Amino acid sequence: MSRRIIISGGGTGGHIYPAISIANALRLIDPNIEILFVGAQGRMEMEKVPAAGYKIVGLPIAGIQRSLSLKNLSLPFKLIKSLQEAGRVIDEFKPDVVVGVGGYASGPVLYMANRRGIPTLIQEQNSYAGVTNKILAKKAKRICTAYDGMERFFPAKSIIKTGNPVRQDLVDLEAKRSEAYAFFNLDPNKKTVLVLGGSLGARTINRTLVAHLEQLKGADFQILWQTGKFYIADTKKAVEESGATNIRVMDFIYKMDFAFSVADVVISRAGAGTISELCLVAKPCVLVPSPNVSEDHQTKNAMALVNVNAAEFVADIECNDKLVSMVVGLVKDAPKCSTLSKNIAALGISNSAELIATEVLKLVK
Repeated sequence: MSRRIIISGGGTGGHIYPAISIANALRLIDPNIEILFVGAQGRMEMEKVPAAGYKIVGLPIAGIQRSLSLKNLSLPFKLIKSLQEAGRVIDEFKPDVVVGVGGYASGPVLYMANRRGIPTLIQEQNSYAGVTNKILAKKAKRICTAYDGMERFFPAKSIIKTGNPVRQDLVDLEAKRSEAYAFFNLDPNKKTVLVLGGSLGARTINRTLVAHLEQLKGADFQILWQTGKFYIADTKKAVEESGATNIRVMDFIYKMDFAFSVADVVISRAGAGTISELCLVAKPCVLVPSPNVSEDHQTKNAMALVNVNAAEFVADIECNDKLVSMVVGLVKDAPKCSTLSKNIAALGISNSAELIATEVLKLVK
């Protein structure tokens, strides 16, 4: 009889892509394994998971609106409905193990699995655990983490450090450099600064670079800039009007392996998945954590690197004053770049998905 696994969670690419990586790793170990995803209705996993070749069921769960909103009044009803639906899905699918990767749907599914005595595994991506995972961890058989010191939040006996699963194409980047320069129409004889703000973009980073275009267009390096779809039109217009010829602007970079291969310095937000990728590609980086996330976990992710001299840090509120001068200085400082690369590389784990998949299968009764 084939083994059955439910993987629950989603809401952002930072949760979905690791979940799919874990599913792929499970399939590599056991091609006959049956995998069902459970996500939140209307969220991006409902599109991305089927595109990756897996079935998904959606729950009516939603998050709390930070501003005062009538939508919050419906949350208790959505939670009750989601718990009932999660229980029904579990009873019908009869999983051997339930995996939670974070996101709205993870809570109800893991809670109902724990009530039924089904082994659960939590994949905690951040250096600071969220409230839901801290509650669910009490009954979880295994907690896979990406950072040291997570016994602050979880029972030490259940923790295993596996890192966060990342894209599988972030290997052998050096061999891709010449092709990547041509792909992005960049000059191979110039240093390159890669700017990332997450898949949707980062308003503060974008506004800061636009405000300093006069300084940047005269710099002796080039910029590959992912703006996000909401900012591409205004940014492209500003770059064109500035007359800058050393800046390439894109709404989204699909060939991230190419982008990382040409990057000499990276400006980035500090989501868990991005941090794991930066550790793997070992690029010197300046982290500007988003302030618009629960429990300020991006700042905590960033500080886990900064505290071991593996990254530079600029607070979102200080971005306009400090970011550009810091990056200009870092590009010129070869010894500093070398130190940051060496220290961040020491934090990378390349086979995270395989390690997590192995732990999942260990829990099958």
